[in-house]
Amino acid sequence: WCYLCWCFSGLGISFSWTPAISIVSHYFSKKRALANAIASAGECAFAFTFGPFFQWLISQYGWKGALLIIGGIQLNICVCGVLMRPLASSCLLEASHSETETPPGNGASRIDKEDESPFTHKTFNWMLVRRPEFVLYAIFGILAAMSFFVPPLFLVPLSYSLGIDESWTASLLSILAMVDFAGRLLCGWYANLHVTKTVHLLTMTITLISTSLMLLPLANNYLSLAIFTGFYGFFFGTTVAVHITVLADVVGMPDFDSALGLFMLIRSTGGFVGPPLAGLIVDMAGDYRASFYMAGATLVLSAGFLVTLDQFQQRKERGSQRNTKPEKSTLPYPSFHLLKLQ
Repeated sequence: WCYLCWCFSGLGISFSWTPAISIVSHYFSKKRALANAIASAGECAFAFTFGPFFQWLISQYGWKGALLIIGGIQLNICVCGVLMRPLASSCLLEASHSETETPPGNGASRIDKEDESPFTHKTFNWMLVRRPEFVLYAIFGILAAMSFFVPPLFLVPLSYSLGIDESWTASLLSILAMVDFAGRLLCGWYANLHVTKTVHLLTMTITLISTSLMLLPLANNYLSLAIFTGFYGFFFGTTVAVHITVLADVVGMPDFDSALGLFMLIRSTGGFVGPPLAGLIVDMAGDYRASFYMAGATLVLSAGFLVTLDQFQQRKERGSQRNTKPEKSTLPYPSFHLLKLQ
C-alpha cells in the first residue's frame, strides 16, 4: 500500500506541477524567468517550515492524522487550478507577431504559422525527439537529475559520519532551503535583465553547482559543511529559476507544452537512476563523500551538452541569417539599377 500511495502521489505532483509551470510561462514573455522563479519559490518556503511543522503534527495527531492534514493542505492545489485560465490575448499576440514576420502576399505561410500558435496547437508533438536541440537539452536534463537528488539524500548521513550532533544536522536542510529561495529570486531577476543569454547563464550555474559539490566533501566540521551546503543550495536555486526559460527558448512557445511534458518524462529517468547509483558507489567506496563526487562529475558532463547546444543554436542562427540576406544587385552602376526598376 505504501508503494501504491507513493505512485499516486508522484502522479498527482506531475499532473499539477507541469500545467502550472506551463500556464505561468504562457502568461509571461518578457519576465518569464522572474515569473518562474517566484512561482517555484513557494516550495523553498514550504521546505523550510515543513520539518518542524510535520514533527509538531506527529506529536499532536500521530502519523495517520499528520498525513491526513498534509493531504488536506495539498488538496488546496485544486483551488489554485480552478483559478487558472488560458490567456487568449497572449496567443493572439503571438499569432499577430507571426503575421508581421511573414512577407506580404504569402498567405499560405501566414496560415501555417497561425496554426502553430498555442491557441490552435492541441495535439502532443512527439516529433520534438527528432529536433537535435531538444535532444541535447533532454540529455542535459537526465544528467542533471541524476545529480540533483543526491545531496539532499546523503547530506545528513555525511554529517553523522563527521560526528555532528543531530540537532545541528537538521539545520543544514533549513539552510539549504533558505539559500535556495534567495538563489531563485536573484537569478530570476538577473535573467529578466537580459544581460546574459539564458543558456549561458544556465551553463554558468551548473558549473558552479558542480564546483560546490566537489568541494563539499572537504568539509570536516559543521561550519564548513554549512558553508558548502549554502553554496550548493544557492546555485541550485539559480538553476531551477532559469532552466524552464531555457527550454522555452530552445523549442519556442508553440511547442512549449509538449516539450515540457516530454522533457520532464525523459528527465525523470535521471532522477530514478541517480540516487541508487550514488548509493552503490557509497557502498563500494565506504564513504559518503563519493556520492558528492559522482554528482559533481555528472553535472560537469551535463554542462558539456549545454555548451554543445549553444554552439548548435549559434550555427543555426548564422545559417538562417545567410539565407535571409537580400540579394545584391549585379549591375555595376546605380543608375542602371534605377533604370531596371523603372
